[in-house]
Amino acid sequence: MTKPFSTLKVAIIGIPGKWSTEVLADAIEAQTGFRWVIDIEKVVADLSKPTVSYEGKCLCELDGIIIKKISQTYSPLVLDRLEILRFIEKCGVQIFSKPEEIIKLVDRMSCTVGLSKGNIPMPPTTITEDLEAALGAIQTYGEAVFKPLFSTKARGMMVMSAKTAKSKLREQLQTFYSENKFFYIQKKLDLPGQDLGLIFLNGQYRGAYARVGATGNWNTTIDGGGKYMAATPSAEMIEIAQRAQAQFNLSFTTVDMAETADGPVCFEVSAFGGFRGAKDGLGLDMASEYALYVLETLSQNPQKENPC
Repeated sequence: MTKPFSTLKVAIIGIPGKWSTEVLADAIEAQTGFRWVIDIEKVVADLSKPTVSYEGKCLCELDGIIIKKISQTYSPLVLDRLEILRFIEKCGVQIFSKPEEIIKLVDRMSCTVGLSKGNIPMPPTTITEDLEAALGAIQTYGEAVFKPLFSTKARGMMVMSAKTAKSKLREQLQTFYSENKFFYIQKKLDLPGQDLGLIFLNGQYRGAYARVGATGNWNTTIDGGGKYMAATPSAEMIEIAQRAQAQFNLSFTTVDMAETADGPVCFEVSAFGGFRGAKDGLGLDMASEYALYVLETLSQNPQKENPC
């Protein structure tokens, strides 16, 4: 027996006031009349009762939760917050995407290992804690991008070149290591001034947008002056992206990819996916599509059995 949408209570874990969070809450409210945006930093878990609450209300009374954003910035704290949400699943609350799957993607190392196991083509990558090995990677790659294990939108990334004096490189490496405690290094590829975000909902390809970089900026992020445009990826790129996202079983995601002289490469699978690129680049309202998918799933497969 299906449940009417009007009886379903679905909350959004996100950043109150942020566009992507609020537009998803709007879409859920339009279908159900229910709206609840939860700031995960203010959630209280009392495992002795057990209850998980926000603003004095128990999250276990919900039918479902959509995780849109877990933090303004990525850090190991995100993993602990996701563990709290895993506990809520014990109450029978369905969570989209599942915390255990998101956990695999928050840490860039875990994402990379998952993609590697799936034989997904990526830029040449070196991972080490050894400064001399990191220096050797720069010499091998010619130009390398150093990435923090926990970051988005190119925050904290550094480009280092083999043309730089070794003494200067060692200084740069020591600075990077002091801040990150690990070297995650990828060869800087010669890209055509853009990379692509391929959109997937419930494992199904929905379209792609391009992030076109600003003149003079090595990355294509919107924060770095890039802009969104429609894109038409090759069949090969779509097939690779399909396999990449399938490694993680997410409800909604985008796969970041680019064309190179040697063929398509995958940079990462997003833990949460984004709505802005689909909206501005393609005119797709993925927030509404995602909300409808969640509500249809909950309506047809109610699992609420053990409210706290």
